[in-house]
Order: sequence, then C-alpha cells, then structure tokens
Amino acid sequence: MESEQGPVGRVIKHGSQQYTRVEATDEPGHGNACHHYRIVNADASKDEKLIFNVINFQDGPVKEHGVNGIHNEDLLVIVVDRLEGFQGGIHACRENALALTKIQEALHWLNHRTTTRQQRGVEGTHKI
Repeated sequence: MESEQGPVGRVIKHGSQQYTRVEATDEPGHGNACHHYRIVNADASKDEKLIFNVINFQDGPVKEHGVNGIHNEDLLVIVVDRLEGFQGGIHACRENALALTKIQEALHWLNHRTTTRQQRGVEGTHKI
C-alpha cells in the first residue's frame, strides 16, 4: 500500500480515490499502526475539503486503557452487512459475492486470533 503526505494527513493510496480519499492523521503507534483516519472528498481543494467521516481505532490495550476506539473487525462487519444487502437485492453479482467471502474469511481469522489470545490469557494486553 502506497501513501503520500497530504496537507494535514498521510494519504492512503489503496483503492480508486475517484470520489473519496482516506488519510491517516497520526503517526504509527506501539504496534506500528495508525489509530486516527478520516475520509474526505477527493475532488475538494484543501480549503474546502469536506470530511465525510473520522475513524478512531482502539489506542492501547483495552485492559490498560479501556475501550477508546473501534476495532478492525467493526469496519469489516459493516462492509459484510452492506454486501449482504446488495447480494439480497438487484445489485447482486459475482464480484460482490467474492468480496463478501474474502471479508468473511478475514473476520474469521481476526476472531480466531482473538480467541487464541483469550485462551492464552493475553487478550487486551501488549503481550504476544
């Protein structure tokens, strides 16, 4: 995944960026991942930039910092719900079905990781 520095945040170059652009607005933290993102209008100038949404991910272990943001799984669940809706209507197609399957698989593996960490007693901590 490529990125470039925008006027305020680092632009994430993944996807078409035809209508919207995703920007990371902080530096990577302890786990080498950013925690704060925003989705903006790709066509707007920096002076009239329309922010569609701000996304704040969990920053630090839940057992130490409490729940202070969303998790990767939360976003994937939203996308699964939308694709299932499309697949149940007039927009059903092979591409949506394939994307849905892959996102469900990603959720499976993230949930498997969580279950394994719970069994080892390290979920919610920085311990590996």
